[in-house]
Amino acid sequence: MRVYATHNPDYNSLMQDLSTLRTRWTEIEAEETRLLRELTVAESLRQFALLYETYAPRLSKDTAYQAEREAALIEQQRRLQRLAQWLAAHPESA
Repeated sequence: MRVYATHNPDYNSLMQDLSTLRTRWTEIEAEETRLLRELTVAESLRQFALLYETYAPRLSKDTAYQAEREAALIEQQRRLQRLAQWLAAHPESA
């Protein structure tokens, strides 16, 4: 097992890289949050549909979480129905 000391240049470089990575990761998460908040419901649903279309064949082969996925899709359908009903009742918001 190799032990790094704080005076080791490799260790210092590694710690600097890790610090930079953590800082950039926080910035990326903030940007992701900002971009997601700008999406409309329709845009979000389109993105989800495209992702689902891409990954559904793989997911259908993985039976380990199939019941959980099916329950989540059923819940999503319920939410979409409620959204459609709300949008029909509030057309000015659409």
